[in-house]
Amino acid sequence: MRVLIVEDEPYLAEAIRDGLRLEAIAADLAGDGDTALRLLDINTYDIAVLDRDIPGPSGDEIATHIVSSGSGMPILMLTAADRLDDKASGFELGADDYLTKPFELQELVLRLRALDRRRAYNRPPVREIAGLRLDPFRREVYRDGRYVALTRKQFAVLEVLVAAEGGVVSAEELLERAWDENTDPFTNAVRITVSALRKRLGEPWLIATVPGVGYRIDSGPDPTRTGDAHD
Repeated sequence: MRVLIVEDEPYLAEAIRDGLRLEAIAADLAGDGDTALRLLDINTYDIAVLDRDIPGPSGDEIATHIVSSGSGMPILMLTAADRLDDKASGFELGADDYLTKPFELQELVLRLRALDRRRAYNRPPVREIAGLRLDPFRREVYRDGRYVALTRKQFAVLEVLVAAEGGVVSAEELLERAWDENTDPFTNAVRITVSALRKRLGEPWLIATVPGVGYRIDSGPDPTRTGDAHD
């Protein structure tokens, strides 16, 4: 999952970003409305977390922009205003959820995961493909009934691949969806993570490499292939 955090308090924004990373949620930060609009134009996000009171275009204006774009991106309003009429106006603008400051990071994580499950894609909470069972809420992975322990980044990459339902996902898209905007686009982090993930899942190899294109979940893996040969 990749989210946009629009928050003008730098220490709070960075604390949220760092905390979400520990939950395998990539987050980009925008400290003002203009930066938020720029990031929304160039990146694809699963959820937007908006502080209503920010410099430049307000959080309300950002929410209106998202809704009018037709992207269906869920919006979580993050604000110090806790009056009922403030919340009502936020929901009228198109917000899907509302969290009042101060808040516990774990509550934000739970709300983000709940919004992610209810996205317009209407994905089932637990996804299954080729004997693989992935529970994004509990962050658990099973292969043919066997529990597979993954690192946070490996889980994030696998979640993107499983969501593609056998379709090819490019290394660039994996960087965009499982990492964040500060990642070096020339890094070999994707190749290294996929290689390690493939080995964690075990044989027969489940993640296939499409040379020059990307990676996909192979619903009919060849038991003779080796992970290193397909990195």
